[in-house]
Amino acid sequence: MNTLRTTLFSLVLTCVSLGAKAQYIQVDDTYTAAQLVSTLLSGDPCSNAANMTVSGDTFSAGQQSFGYFSAGTSSFPFANGIVLATSRATRTEGPNNNLIDEGSNSWGGDTDLEQALGINNTVNATVLEFDFIPYSSHISFDYIFSSEEYHGTATCTYSDGFAFLLKEAGSPGPYQNLALIPNTTTPVLVTSVHPEIPGSGGCPAQNELYFDAFNGTNHPTNFNGQTVPMTAQATVVPGNSYHIKIVIADHENIRYDSAIFLSGGSFQADVDLGPDLLLATDNAVCAGGTFTLTANEPGTNTYKWFRNNVQVPGAFSSVFVGNTPGDYRVEITMGSTSCVITGEVTVEYAPLPTPAPATLVQCDEDDNGNTFFNLERAIDLLTGGDPDLVNVTFYETNGDAQLGVNWITNATNYLSIPKTIYARVVSIYGCVGVTTVTLQISGHSVYNYPLLETCDHDPDPVQDGFYHFTLSDADPQVLDGLPPGLVVEYYETVQDALLHPENVLPNVYYNTVQNDQTIFAKIINGPDCHDIIAVELVVNTLAPPDFEDAHISICAGESVKLDVNDIYESYTWSNGGTTASTTVTEAGIYTITVMENDCTATKTFIVTVPDAPLITNVEIEDMTPGDNTVLIQYTGTGNYEFSLDGVHFQDSPYFSGVAAGEYTVVVRDKFGCGATSKKISVFNFPRFFTPNGDGINDFWTVSSLRTQPNTTVSIFDRYGKLITRFNGDARGWDGKFHSKDLPSSDYWFVITLENGRNVKGHFSLVR
Repeated sequence: MNTLRTTLFSLVLTCVSLGAKAQYIQVDDTYTAAQLVSTLLSGDPCSNAANMTVSGDTFSAGQQSFGYFSAGTSSFPFANGIVLATSRATRTEGPNNNLIDEGSNSWGGDTDLEQALGINNTVNATVLEFDFIPYSSHISFDYIFSSEEYHGTATCTYSDGFAFLLKEAGSPGPYQNLALIPNTTTPVLVTSVHPEIPGSGGCPAQNELYFDAFNGTNHPTNFNGQTVPMTAQATVVPGNSYHIKIVIADHENIRYDSAIFLSGGSFQADVDLGPDLLLATDNAVCAGGTFTLTANEPGTNTYKWFRNNVQVPGAFSSVFVGNTPGDYRVEITMGSTSCVITGEVTVEYAPLPTPAPATLVQCDEDDNGNTFFNLERAIDLLTGGDPDLVNVTFYETNGDAQLGVNWITNATNYLSIPKTIYARVVSIYGCVGVTTVTLQISGHSVYNYPLLETCDHDPDPVQDGFYHFTLSDADPQVLDGLPPGLVVEYYETVQDALLHPENVLPNVYYNTVQNDQTIFAKIINGPDCHDIIAVELVVNTLAPPDFEDAHISICAGESVKLDVNDIYESYTWSNGGTTASTTVTEAGIYTITVMENDCTATKTFIVTVPDAPLITNVEIEDMTPGDNTVLIQYTGTGNYEFSLDGVHFQDSPYFSGVAAGEYTVVVRDKFGCGATSKKISVFNFPRFFTPNGDGINDFWTVSSLRTQPNTTVSIFDRYGKLITRFNGDARGWDGKFHSKDLPSSDYWFVITLENGRNVKGHFSLVR
């Protein structure tokens, strides 16, 4: 029983292991160069190979950097083929759960690869080479490029290099690289094939159509990302010998390896029948038309043509002319050999345009029987908005329209009488449809032309004759007497109204001609022009001179006459007056609004009655060396001026540099509405005296105190001893103490003024 359980368990493990491995490619790295080339050619009788070599690195375990792979039941696009890597070939097997990051600096690069890609410093190169002689003029094979460098922002910067290098055998000339982005000369690299890489260090997408995916853990290979299956192809000369070199190498360093997978049996000779003729690529054949497929190959060959895998009867030529869509294939048996080469192409048919006939009705603004038409207005009518109809041209005859010659060159400004012309409509596939365009002329009516008149009430402060009109305000005048259902559009010129609907004016329109401008109203009946009439825009302005706010002061009990100088249609005062002037006796704000041509302007008078001033205090800073100041403090609401002598006035109540003396300060209203005054004294003292009996500076005193006999002056020595005291009208101090001369020194004083203010300082006695 135990043995049975063990056997069953082993079988289960084996099945699980095999099932897990089946998710990934399997690599056999024991293949020789001949076996690898045989895998690529798969015994194709049209292909032959010679001089086959393969090189890479032999790792410590005897493993190779090249080998045969099988996809098994995995999702890998190629069932089998060969793999060339910059690492051990077996490391390319899935899952994608570890970094392939091996090799050595002693494993060399490849100079042919470097020359083909324009790079330097390649290492870890794996190369498969062989000679072959093609039977046809075209060869191709399929491949996928995979790399660990598809990760993060490294995608934008780093890429290993690979190339499929082809030249005639023995030729000294350069190789042709077949591993290119289709229809370009750009090599396929990580940096040239990737989606947008967002974020810091990212980059825009490059040839994203050819990028497959960034791989998850369970990918069949052990790479971070790869291209979609791509085809390398070349034009060759049948019978000539060619040498092909398939090479891949790390670039700059041995880190983050890459590989190329070549599909088994995909190296084949074929014939190029040209691109598929498809609706998706805008080159489908027009319905009812024919197409020609050419499969010329040198030599005496046998040709068979097939449509949808059914041989076309009687089609045995190298040139096939068809008239039916389908999948076409040619089989060419080359001479007397067993080599059969094929070529395939898909042909789709595009429908012919069926434009509807159109009619344009245009206004005849001067009733002369002809007018200008903008024929391009018929395009939407002709195409019905179909985006596949990309080109419309107009002709005067049906024959010209069918041939596409002698088209009308001035289609947006076509002068015509009523008649029928022809439109040629071309689709994105180049298919043509022709139909008629009928040109009709609408008669001109007689109108009382509308007028939009306004005053310049725009919020900008300058009345400049420009205004934001609401043009639809003219609609009732424009449509007066006309049937309902008509639409009005406004244009700056008649030509715009006739030919340029894209120049229709916005409903809120700022006139471009000052004061008086004529624009044009286009009356529309469906797609047709019913009539065009002029509309006059008039902007009246009223900007009287000297209408700024006026400030006026009057004394209490007085009156003032407020007036405007010019004559206007009407006057409206805020106090009820209706003439050009009004007389007021009280303070307040008075406005007058005048009107002229329905425009108004308003002026404001601000009348004040100032109070008489009252001096509340005078601050005096004196006893200073030459910089005495006076500050008059006052109350009142008038506009006042100030003086120290009642003669010279200033706007500021502050005076500086005031000399010692008696002053009468005055504060008065500038408009004569009252004044007030106050007497003040400004003092000063000598900084030294010389009591030497010469009659000059023999006494120290403050001369300006003589008018204040009740002021006392006390003098002290440097130790605070009282030397003398005298009144303001006294002669002063003679430098003695008890009739004895005191020595030269500094002495201090305290002056007590009659108003109680104390002034302290010091002076020098000099002998």
